[in-house]
Amino acid sequence: MMNKKIVLIGAGNVAHHLAPALLRAGMNLCQIYSRTLESARELGRKTGITYTSDTFAVYPDGDIYIFCVSDDALLSVFKSLRINEEALILHTSGSVPLDIFKPYRQNYGVLYPLQTFSKTRNLDFGEIPLCIEAPDKEVLKTIGQIADKLSSKVYEISSEKRKKLHLAAVLANNFTNHLYHMAGKLLEKEDLDFNLLRPLIFETAHKVMQMIPENAQTGPARRGDTNILNLH
Repeated sequence: MMNKKIVLIGAGNVAHHLAPALLRAGMNLCQIYSRTLESARELGRKTGITYTSDTFAVYPDGDIYIFCVSDDALLSVFKSLRINEEALILHTSGSVPLDIFKPYRQNYGVLYPLQTFSKTRNLDFGEIPLCIEAPDKEVLKTIGQIADKLSSKVYEISSEKRKKLHLAAVLANNFTNHLYHMAGKLLEKEDLDFNLLRPLIFETAHKVMQMIPENAQTGPARRGDTNILNLH
């Protein structure tokens, strides 16, 4: 597995964390491709790996191709590349089904890291849940070997359940962040500093790590005090 030639397709937020994780795991990441040269160059220089934005320059003889591109672009990017028929094709999406590559390949699967990624944030990839899926046991074993090198938290999850998991992740992350944005706008109108909320946000996040959300709820919402709620 360590000698398998890996080509990373995409150079966005996910790739910026996955590429260093692959290298730390001792895996043979040999090339990075992005449709945008600037993005490819940024990640290539960060990792010291050969990069390109030319579809014709992508190595055709890689063993594993990991796609870290948007859901909408996944198939079009895949079809634009010359990839050998025996290669293992993986995508990292939470909502795209396993069988998206089925009409085109026999070796394909899912390696979905359940986390919010930003290029400027450092993360311990070894603590990120990796959800894997494959069409058969042999391919699943291979994907599992890759995942085990990257994280201590590996789960086999079906496309249907992964889709629901992704929805839950959107609710827990994106929706919560949007509420922070709304709270910030409310404070801004009153000339109040968002930093006033940071200790509350910190405690709320840490509390839910130790108890279920239902038990973590406090205030009038927990008490069912509709009079107080209506005042707001």
